[in-house]
Amino acid sequence: MAKVILTHEVNGLGTAGDVVDVKDGYARNYLMPRGLASQWSAGAEKQIEALRKSRREREIASVEEAQAARDVLQSNPVVVAVKAGATGRLFGAVTPGDVADAIGDRAKVDKRRIQMPQHIKTIGDYQVTIALQEGVSATVELQVVAQK
Repeated sequence: MAKVILTHEVNGLGTAGDVVDVKDGYARNYLMPRGLASQWSAGAEKQIEALRKSRREREIASVEEAQAARDVLQSNPVVVAVKAGATGRLFGAVTPGDVADAIGDRAKVDKRRIQMPQHIKTIGDYQVTIALQEGVSATVELQVVAQK
């Protein structure tokens, strides 16, 4: 077993800053080459603390704040204006970063917590789920419109 520090969130394993024990091959062949983890060492404690601090700053502090943010997000649709052709097909795709930018100052949302059901490549209305905190998520109506 190898002890590693996660540098990014890995589904089913943990979030950034967590110290986890995984099999040697999984750490060596998957996590480390993709930059999802680094080898644990005594000197890495500062790195762990910096990751935890940045995660605390990004997260919504309490369940009440998360529920208030959910209410704000679900009250109005999020409108994303993108370049599109005459047939409604986009030049590219709508990304979670685009959605986070469109939300702007309405709520504190981390783009990595936005779950999109499919690649959005045409103009239209979509449903997007945003995990605000453990157990609190918002289902947001996303309107993709052509940029003028």
